[in-house]
Amino acid sequence: MQLARVRGNVVASIKDAGLASHKLLLLEAVPASDPGGSTSGSADPSSVYVAIDLIGAGIDEIVLVATGSAARVSADGSAAPTDAAVVAIVDSVQFDGHSTFIKR
Repeated sequence: MQLARVRGNVVASIKDAGLASHKLLLLEAVPASDPGGSTSGSADPSSVYVAIDLIGAGIDEIVLVATGSAARVSADGSAAPTDAAVVAIVDSVQFDGHSTFIKR
């Protein structure tokens, strides 16, 4: 799993049936040492990816993302053709004994 910031939404009117009930989010990977870092400016294109949203996350929230085969099964048990799924909204992060993020 990895930490990410929700940067936007992706809209696809025609998609696989396994994705029909899921919102698609545009995420940017963030480091555990500073997950709440600056949101100004543009994201590094190499750290931006699309994931399905299983929990209802919003723009600028820090989320936990399951990847690989763990991302393919949704809460309702149906398979979704994805390799990334948002599975939690993060409340806080402690890294090397220090709080690096607290949701406000």
